[in-house]
Amino acid sequence: MNKPKILIVEDDLAVSNLIATTMETQDYLFQKAKNGAEAIMEALSYRPDVMILDLGLPDMDGVEIIKKVRGWSNMPIIVVSARTEDSDKVEALDEGADDYLTKPFSVDELLARLRVALRRVRFDSGKGSQEELIYQNGELQIDYSAGVAFRGGEEIHLTPIEYRLLCLLAKNTGKVLTYNYILKEVWGSTLASDTPSLRVFMATLRKKIEPVPSEPRYIQTHIGVGYRMLRQG
Repeated sequence: MNKPKILIVEDDLAVSNLIATTMETQDYLFQKAKNGAEAIMEALSYRPDVMILDLGLPDMDGVEIIKKVRGWSNMPIIVVSARTEDSDKVEALDEGADDYLTKPFSVDELLARLRVALRRVRFDSGKGSQEELIYQNGELQIDYSAGVAFRGGEEIHLTPIEYRLLCLLAKNTGKVLTYNYILKEVWGSTLASDTPSLRVFMATLRKKIEPVPSEPRYIQTHIGVGYRMLRQG
């Protein structure tokens, strides 16, 4: 298998070198960019599998880079930023980032998030030209053509909204979906007043698909931001 290629976009030399050294220990290939212009150029020429992106760059905001890259690429983008406000996380994720780590971060956590992103890359590259009709994740299975879901071979009886929520999360496995994104895709609304309804439906969905709802294996909550479907195995 080809070695994963990582693009590190970071203007802080110490942080950039830390991430680069971490990539070396994992035998990943990498390129570094210290500003937005270099990031766009390297993303086009190097064709990385994953981009690790700081938001506070000297020539442009990292969110602008996300917007530009999403115009032509679906590569996973992991934001690593000193910005800790939920609004900053939501903005980056809404514009197409896949994950968000705040500084200071642990190397182990960065590598864990990177492994999730690379699994998504491998999963996407293994798909055929047509959308897969069956989704399989651990004991969870969705038959898109029939519009039904199963756990351990037994059908799960879902309401229409629960099913739409499950499909949305499944089709974005490994990616954090913000409350706004989910509300827009499932309800066609981004009103904050609808967020409590989303939480209620997510709680009932968990009760139906999780072996132990209080210890979720499939749907992970990112408090103040949104939800993510975790890949099992």
